[in-house]
Amino acid sequence: MKEKIKKMKKKKELKALNPMLFLVAIMLIVTVASYIVPVGSYDRVMVDGQEIVDPESYHSVERSPITPFNLLVSVTLGMQRGSAIIFFLLIIGAMFAILDGTGAINAGMTNIVRAMRGKEFLMIPVCMIVFGMGSAFCANFEEFLAFVPLVLACCLTMGFDSLTAVGIIFCAAAAGYGGAITNAFTTGIAQSIAGLPMFSGMGLRIAVFVVLLTVSIIYVTWHALRVKKNPQLSSTYEMDLVTAKNVALNVDNSVPLTTRQKIVLVIFVGGIAFTVYGIIVKGYYIDELAGIFLAIGIIGGLVGGLRPGEICEHFEKGCVNMLFPCLMVGLANSVIILLEQSNMMDSIIHLLASALNGLSPMLTAFGMFITTDLFNVLIPSGSGKAAIVMPIMVPLADMMDITRQTSVLAFQLGDAFTNVMAPTGGEILAALAMCGGVSFKKWMKYLLPLFIAWWIVAFIFLAIAVQTGYGPF
Repeated sequence: MKEKIKKMKKKKELKALNPMLFLVAIMLIVTVASYIVPVGSYDRVMVDGQEIVDPESYHSVERSPITPFNLLVSVTLGMQRGSAIIFFLLIIGAMFAILDGTGAINAGMTNIVRAMRGKEFLMIPVCMIVFGMGSAFCANFEEFLAFVPLVLACCLTMGFDSLTAVGIIFCAAAAGYGGAITNAFTTGIAQSIAGLPMFSGMGLRIAVFVVLLTVSIIYVTWHALRVKKNPQLSSTYEMDLVTAKNVALNVDNSVPLTTRQKIVLVIFVGGIAFTVYGIIVKGYYIDELAGIFLAIGIIGGLVGGLRPGEICEHFEKGCVNMLFPCLMVGLANSVIILLEQSNMMDSIIHLLASALNGLSPMLTAFGMFITTDLFNVLIPSGSGKAAIVMPIMVPLADMMDITRQTSVLAFQLGDAFTNVMAPTGGEILAALAMCGGVSFKKWMKYLLPLFIAWWIVAFIFLAIAVQTGYGPF
């Protein structure tokens, strides 16, 4: 009887923690705050073709309260702003549904998982190194959503949980963004604003990346092996049992791949390889990647023996499966739109920057990191955030006798970690939704120890940067 009561309570808790309601609550809080919080604004100026803030231009402006009607309109505006990612997610869902219809993906992964029996934990470091390097060198993040269904299926089949699946991908991505070795959207733009040579100071950033990724691999692997030993220790145990019925692989009844299925897998792997080439060499982003994934789905479906009508049916089914993640992305963007419309965005960064005045060089570097990490909750975009934060950080660094390179390091570290911790990060909410609707609260609880470890690593390297005069300049 007690067990039944516990299960009923858990089911009610899962329903109560719907992430959509969480985002709606944030939107309501921002709306109410727009009537209370004093607001101001920075002037924007063009420097070398980039629009950045003038750090000396902050001034009070008239409040722009959000009306109930504007609150409702922000939902569709958020969907429009997030349309690139939303349609990318729809294409991803469609591609996997089409390939799944051929049976190739299921059969291929089943045979791989079966071959890895007894060595399942090796999948974690291998995958995390690949994902981490993609973020550190190529600024990949949203693109990794394409791999959530595959990693989830493998993790649940191997006895891990859905939190491990998200952790493998996005904890590695956060480590990559922390290192940001050749990340053009964070390090590149921040260094150009600071007047530094592009991607200079790479040696220390490589060390940062290696340490952050190592810490992340150890944590994700520890959790995965702990759950494999005792599945009920996972906070998503009951939910994963339901999800596994739809995505887990039947390893014991694996069958040899047909010739058609082998060709489909070659098309899939070749398409992914071309995606990597496109990102590194051609500078492809979401639109181009969506086109590649669409081609993979259509060609793979035809080669796999599906009729055109069946491809269309699977396409529709895949899009429907992605509806909830798409809503998460749209609502996350709605929060940002409300902050911009109410003129509270600049007020928040001015408040955070003012708190750094009068600190020692070491504490100022720490404060730059913390300020950026907090502001990252409001503006997940690395390039957009650099245009606001760096013009304020650079003169502050000069005044406090901190190298500009150290201020860039503080910025890139601050840009990384709350990407996977903030509710305004539509991508992480989408990934959780793709894993059967894992609640944001459970993800936060899972991530918190690693998040603290990331901060410790950041403080250590910032201290090294201050003490050694990390340069140039």
